[in-house]
Amino acid sequence: MNYIFYLLIVISIIAGAMNGRLEQVVNSILSGAELSVKVAFSLIGIMAFWLGMMKIAEKCGLISVISKIIKPVTKRLFNEIPEDSPAIGDIAMSVSANAFGLSNAATPIGIKAMEELQKQNKDKTSASNAMCMFLAMNTAGFQLIPATVIAVLIGVGYKNPTEIIAPTLLVTSIAFVSAIILAKLFQKFWQPQKCGEDKICSKH
Repeated sequence: MNYIFYLLIVISIIAGAMNGRLEQVVNSILSGAELSVKVAFSLIGIMAFWLGMMKIAEKCGLISVISKIIKPVTKRLFNEIPEDSPAIGDIAMSVSANAFGLSNAATPIGIKAMEELQKQNKDKTSASNAMCMFLAMNTAGFQLIPATVIAVLIGVGYKNPTEIIAPTLLVTSIAFVSAIILAKLFQKFWQPQKCGEDKICSKH
């Protein structure tokens, strides 16, 4: 990614010099750098606020309540792992955190859930169906409140940053449902095969 951005900057400078607009390119680079610092500082405030709200919700038991509400759904989606597995609760917590746009807070929970799923995985050399499903759900990124995006819009001085909530909810809902459906469909085609009594290999 660093090489790609470096290449884009070099191409921009060369193109600007060839068209006699090198001064405009330099000014854009400097103004963009200044804006990125402003956005970064605005993110600190909004993320601190939402992470604090998330912590309060966790301490007062709200997150646990939400997790219990969606736990029956997660048990159906991840029916290959035991119902009493800690991964079920971690997955529910991760989905709840992502729903509120707190992807940074959801990351350590997601890693913990993956570790628990790996413990249940019979073939340690490849991802299980449950791990693929969880990855698809996190990649889709269902969000009720896109806190990070709202913070960025506030940082750039957008007048009505909350209007992004409705389209974000619509798009992420479609992506989330599509990811689950595709993951379930692909599970039908790539069923694990038994290579021996205690060994399982993936079907290719």
